[in-house]
Formats: sequence, structure tokens, C-alpha cells
Amino acid sequence: MATIKDVAKAAEVSVATVSRVLNKTGYVHEDTRKRVETAIKELNYSPNEVARSLYKRGSKLIGLLLPDITNPFFPELARGVEDEVQKQGYRLLFGNSDENIDKELEYIHTFVQNHVAGIISATDQAGKLNYQHLKIPSVFLDRASDGEFSVYADGKEGGRIAAREIVQRGSRKITVLKGPVHVQPAQDRFQGALEVLGESNVDFHVMTTSSFSFQEAKQWAEELFTKYPEADGVIASNDITAAAVIHEASRLGKMIPEDVQIIGFDDIPLSSLLFPSLSTIRQPAYDMGREAAKLLLSQIANKPIESQHIKLPVTFIERNTTRKVDNNG
Repeated sequence: MATIKDVAKAAEVSVATVSRVLNKTGYVHEDTRKRVETAIKELNYSPNEVARSLYKRGSKLIGLLLPDITNPFFPELARGVEDEVQKQGYRLLFGNSDENIDKELEYIHTFVQNHVAGIISATDQAGKLNYQHLKIPSVFLDRASDGEFSVYADGKEGGRIAAREIVQRGSRKITVLKGPVHVQPAQDRFQGALEVLGESNVDFHVMTTSSFSFQEAKQWAEELFTKYPEADGVIASNDITAAAVIHEASRLGKMIPEDVQIIGFDDIPLSSLLFPSLSTIRQPAYDMGREAAKLLLSQIANKPIESQHIKLPVTFIERNTTRKVDNNG
């Protein structure tokens, strides 16, 4: 692998001159600049971003911390972040926190050691010790925080929409999957659903789940129909759990949506491919990622910021796990 010294030797200039060309600082004669650029291209030289950040007292690296990249919702967030930061010449360092505080802290230390220009974090530690003493800009993604910059979807309204839609479509014995108590978006959507169901003429039960993982979703789906076999409506905590509920209901011989209606949350790409396809609450994941990147880059560039908190709307996506609305009733 070529080094900066190799480039300097090939272009017959000093290492300092190559650095000025790379970092676009100081005067370099145009003929000299072209020789350096030709040497870089011929040697396929890729500058070390950390070394460049030390030289420039700045950085073109952004740290991105997600809970679990195996959850299909989070790659959409990550892609939105990546596409936006790359427009301005930044690159991502990425880590999974697995909702583990110690692991999260280790990644924060890694980001700092690599001189990132800023951090985007989709964790539940907003405003807590891990971030309070950071001297670099940060944005919380998919998490609301009163004291920090944040970008998130309107989860509470999403819960309200899900409850209104399932009631309007005829379910009267509804089970709400509460979602992990430590994940704020899950609790927001749960509280929204509770508001509507509490004012509706329906029976409903609440079942708490401890994560959004594929591994445990099947277990919760089985538990749901064991505890509440008469359930004719399910509001799932996310699309992964909803997929498991569809599978279990079908295994038990229940007709969807005639016997039981199911509404998910997120609108991951899998949702439209399930059978039957999943009705769900869509979070604009890609747009959320882009907005978080824009907010962070504005901080880095010391640009004026209109709002410290950006809340994006959610929408109901009607597919085949819910009945059609009877407009004649």
C-alpha cells in the first residue's frame, strides 16, 4: 500500500507539499499540484483520515452508533446518514451498541480516539453521562431528547393512528404489544395507542416485550395467542414482531384479517413482501437519517440552526392484514 512518502518521491516534492495538496492548504504551484495528483492516482494512494485530521486539527469522519444493524429499520437510517454526509466529503465510522451501556461507552471512546468531527447516536442514553462531557457535536437519531439535538418520528401519533385504524376496521378484543420499556420510541407509540383505546368501546390487553429482536419475536407471538386466544386485533411494537404474529396466527388456522387484524410499526422493506402483506405505521427512516446528518453538519460548520429538535410525521400504510373500512355502516 502506497504511503505519502511514496507519493512525494514519485512527484519529486516534499511530504509537506503532498500534505498541502491533500488538505488544500497553503500555496502550491499548479504544475507541482498536477504532478502530485498524478502520483496519487498512479499509486492509488488513499490518505489516512485520522492522520489528516491531526494535521488539519479537524476531521472528515462521523461516528454512527446504532442499537442493532440486524433490525431492518436501522440500515435505512444509516443509509440516509451516509448519503448526506458523503455529499460534504465525510465518511462514517459505525458501531452496534446492542443497547449495552458499556459497549456504547467503548464505541464513544473509539470515536473520540479517531478524532471524529461529530457523533450520531440512536441510543437511549441521550443527555446521560456518556454524552454530557463530549466536546464534539452530537445528534440523537430516532430518540427524542429535551437537552440535546435530536431527530425522531412522531411515535405517539403513530400509536394513536394504529389504534384508530384497528378500531375503525372492527376489532373489539385488541392486544397491544408494549415494546421494550427502556426504548423511548416504543413507549411513545404505546402511550399513543393507549390514549385512543382508553376512549374507545373495546376490550384491550397489554403485553410487554423486552426487545425488538427476531429471536424473541416468535416466542412473544406464541405467548400472545396463548394468553389472549380471542384477540381479534393486534397492535405490534414493530414490524418484526408483527411478522411473527402473522406467522403464528396462520399456524393456528386464523384467517387474516377476517379473524384477526394486525398492524405493525416502521414499514421495513419486508413488510410488503409478507403474506398477507402487513399494514403498518411508516416511519420515514431514510429521511430521518438525512435530517440527523444535516443537523450534525450544521453544528460542525457553526451554521445557524432553526430548531434543535426535528420531529417527522408518520403515516398509515394500508395493506392486507387489516380490513377495508366500511363506509356504508
